This record gives sequence, structure tokens and C-alpha cells, in this order.
Amino acid sequence: QVQLVESGGGLVQPGGSLILSCVASGSVFSIYTMAWYRQPPGKQREQVATITTDGSTNYVNSVKGRFTISRDDAKNTAYLQMNSLKPEDTAVYYCNAYHRLLGDTFGQGTQVTVSS
Repeated sequence: QVQLVESGGGLVQPGGSLILSCVASGSVFSIYTMAWYRQPPGKQREQVATITTDGSTNYVNSVKGRFTISRDDAKNTAYLQMNSLKPEDTAVYYCNAYHRLLGDTFGQGTQVTVSS
């Protein structure tokens, strides 16, 4: 079973940038589709970005052109580069690993707060 640990969250002003990291252990990282989800205060968790094993990416409309998901299989790490951050991006961000036979795993989450 894969384990995921996120880092990189924090407080940032509107228009600023952050990069989130997700380090995986306990399984072969390269076989998983990786994703980032977020859960704003009082709202449901939503999928923000995904990257498949061959590097194909997909984004929710609200972050297209501002966020970039990437992965480094040699480092067992997925990233979420977030630029031009807005107050509505404030949420707990979760890393996710998915495999069609092994199922879903989430990390513990990291808080991102966008505020002046």
C-alpha cells in the first residue's frame, strides 16, 4: 500500500505562488495516476489536477493556466505548482494515488491560505 506525505502549504498573498510536493513510499510510484484534490472550508472535496503514468495532465477549469501538475518518478514525488493564487484557492490540498487494481490512497493534506 502506498503512503503519501504532502508538504509546501502555507499562507500566501493573492497573486503569489506556492509549490506543493507529495512524496510516496511503500509501493512502485510509477504505476499510479497521481492527482491533487482540495477541500475549501465548508465545501466538498474536489479534484484539481491529474497526471497519468505517461504524463498526460488534466485540470479543473478554475485552475487552468495557473496550476501545473508534474511528477518525478525517480524521486517518487508529485508536484503542484500554483501561480496567480486567489483567495478562493484557499483549501486543504490532498495528494492522491490511484491504480485501477489497487484503489485510491490520500495523504493527510496540507493547508493553503491565500489572504492579504
